[in-house]
Amino acid sequence: MSNEEPKIEVRTTADGSPTLYVPALNEHYHSTHGARQESQHVFIGAGLRPLLAAGLGQGEPLKVLEVGLGTGLNALLTLEATKTVEGAAVAYDGYETQPLPAEAVAALAPQWAYDRTLSRTFAQLHQEPWGRALVLAKEFLLRKVRQPIQIADLPAGYYGLIYFDAFAPEKQPELWTEDVFAKLYAAAAPGAVLVSYCAQGQFRRNLRAAGWLTEKLPGPPGKREMTRARKPTE
Repeated sequence: MSNEEPKIEVRTTADGSPTLYVPALNEHYHSTHGARQESQHVFIGAGLRPLLAAGLGQGEPLKVLEVGLGTGLNALLTLEATKTVEGAAVAYDGYETQPLPAEAVAALAPQWAYDRTLSRTFAQLHQEPWGRALVLAKEFLLRKVRQPIQIADLPAGYYGLIYFDAFAPEKQPELWTEDVFAKLYAAAAPGAVLVSYCAQGQFRRNLRAAGWLTEKLPGPPGKREMTRARKPTE
């Protein structure tokens, strides 16, 4: 068996923002209709912003878990959005099994050139060691974890928001199981929200079997629907 890392290509999506493509999986990290607008729509618009508007993240940080840290796009957009809400803070745990090669990081960096602070933060996010808490801003604490979510020791009842951003079910079926969603359910606080770009029927059935309450929402450009799920408060 080869120990070589899978080849990764940088591609430009329809909104001008970059994404990565893995030829071995025939899979993109983000929507080809627009990487940035997909993340803004699914994870920030349907997940983060409603919780911050409801007052979460005030007093103590909103705990966010991302399954599929990838390029760091969701993390950086979360930081950017959190800064717009007075007094809000986030503690962000990003799980990933395949860190990006240096050349991919360098190719993705120009998308953050419009903001010098975010540009530096993007570089720091990828350069700092795994498994250590990083203070990326006074509002934002990041912990990068290089481990499959299936074997992670997640704290019970902890997370208020979960970004489920794994590769599609047909590409990584081991991540889209009832057992995984039961694990995430146990790690979620009462009333917690899980958001994903995926709207597949089996995905939603697995979520419901694990205890989540699911709803369909309009999807980002190029996708009719997305999924938002909630953990009941009682």
